[in-house]
Amino acid sequence: MLEGRQLGELLIVHDMSFIERRSADTKKYIFYLFAAIAAVVALLTVVIAELSWRGLIAGVKALISGERDAHALDGTRVPELRPIARDLQALVRDLAAERRSRDESQIGWGPDALRRILREDLKGDEVLIVSNREPYIHVRHGNVIEIQQPASGLVTALEPVMRACSGTWIAHGSGSADREAVDVNDHVMVPPEHPAYRIRRVWLTKKEEQGYYYGFANEGLWPLCHIAHVRPTFRAPDWEHYCTVNRRFADVVCDEARTEDPIVLVHDYHLALLPRLVRQRLPRATIITFWHIPWPNPEAFGILPWREAVLEGLLGSSILGFHTQFHCHNFFDTVDRFLEARVDRESSTIIHGGEQTEVRRYPISIEYPPAALAGQPTVTECGSQIRARLGVSADLRLGLGIDRLDYTKGILERFMAIERLLELEPRWIGKFSFVQIAAPSRSSIDEYQGFEAKVRALADQINGRFGREGYQPVILKVEHHDARQVYTYYRAADVCYVSSLHDGMNLVAKEFVAAREDERGVLVLSQFTGAARELSEALIVNPYDIEQSAAAIQLALAMPPEEQRARMRSMRNLIQEFNVYRWAGRMLIDAARMRHRSRVLSHARSARPQAVSR
Repeated sequence: MLEGRQLGELLIVHDMSFIERRSADTKKYIFYLFAAIAAVVALLTVVIAELSWRGLIAGVKALISGERDAHALDGTRVPELRPIARDLQALVRDLAAERRSRDESQIGWGPDALRRILREDLKGDEVLIVSNREPYIHVRHGNVIEIQQPASGLVTALEPVMRACSGTWIAHGSGSADREAVDVNDHVMVPPEHPAYRIRRVWLTKKEEQGYYYGFANEGLWPLCHIAHVRPTFRAPDWEHYCTVNRRFADVVCDEARTEDPIVLVHDYHLALLPRLVRQRLPRATIITFWHIPWPNPEAFGILPWREAVLEGLLGSSILGFHTQFHCHNFFDTVDRFLEARVDRESSTIIHGGEQTEVRRYPISIEYPPAALAGQPTVTECGSQIRARLGVSADLRLGLGIDRLDYTKGILERFMAIERLLELEPRWIGKFSFVQIAAPSRSSIDEYQGFEAKVRALADQINGRFGREGYQPVILKVEHHDARQVYTYYRAADVCYVSSLHDGMNLVAKEFVAAREDERGVLVLSQFTGAARELSEALIVNPYDIEQSAAAIQLALAMPPEEQRARMRSMRNLIQEFNVYRWAGRMLIDAARMRHRSRVLSHARSARPQAVSR
């Protein structure tokens, strides 16, 4: 019985294992069957999807390209897709503009590049430039009317851009013969030799000019934004004139605009209220404001009695540009401190009153090659001409400073460094002179009058100490020089010293480098300029450190030609690549991107009510 029972148990176990094996085999077959069915279904799905995708893409391409009969997605045959078609077309243009922005290093930046951006990205949209200073002034001398270009970094940068854009430049007509030169609409075509664009002049009374320009702008905002230890002065009447003049400029902008959505380029601290005033009347305009001077920290800006009004005026801009990221950060901090606004540093945007402003860094530059170089004699000939004009020996080493006569330019500190050099290295007495060209500036302001007197006195002091018959260590020329004359001096100088105490960029440094195709000469550059962040091969100094500055001039005079060449070549390559056309082009590309995006959103909003009604 025991053996039978064991045998039965063995049979049961055997049968159970057999059943389990059959069950496992059955599951395996079923799995393979379903896997095969799934594979067939997936294959059919892929084939169908591929065919459908090809058709969809063909339809979308037809919509974007405007081929209305190309496919069933055609907006005529399927009217519901018309808003989508418009949005896709705008989106494609937007993506193309962003691609151009990413590939901007591949663009050969010049006038043709700007024209191409205006033609392709902006579709020939209207461009208006607005600034206080005009690029050309008409001045009467007896019976003769002379045309001059003011000594201005802003004019140096913008004039070649405007020649390329062929737009309208709106500016204060300040020349003594300006009214005689305009037509009945206050327009005049410039440049005089090859007219390429027009100036629309804005007229101010003497009282308005005194309050708006000399008062609030240059006794208030200018010293407020420059750390040059000059106390800003704020007067309520000056502020009232500033508001009045900004409104008048806004009237002229709206009068000149031929479309509802022009591109308006507003320049500098004289017109801080203008962006908001134009935005209120031309809400579809793209307003790019560029602040050419430094922006102070919130503690410094906070002393301005009308700080909120100035900030709100600037935030009427679509895009607000500064020379350096440091100034952008200062502006973010200032808005954060004084306005109820959403400041997004990651995206570099500020939202105030429901409107968004992009805050961007656009380091300004110069035209390359500069127009003033055309027809210039060789560097050697320029050196001979300038030395003959100055009445000095042919082998005298020359230093050079080119500035407006302004306390922010560090001219006194520059002269003190020269004096210290001659004290420490008397071997340069009789062998080195420094030419300072100082264009008169804002001479009706007491601070500027006092500054000019100090500059003249210090030059006389140094010449009295170290000069002798036929030799002056400091040659001071307080007079206007046109661009061609300035470039002749650049080419004649052994050293150019830019000693600004605080500067947004400073284009003199870049002009000197651009003038020297011989790759000779040395640039001594203040660390407190925006240019020092780009031209690192210059001898960078703290202009307040007189010992260091004197040592830098000595080093420049003794620098071997090979080192001069290496430094100058690197700086010239940078200025050639990052020229003024690239500066303007980057702003226009950003404007194009913004305009495309705005149109996409507008189309999307207009399509929504249709979808709801259906």
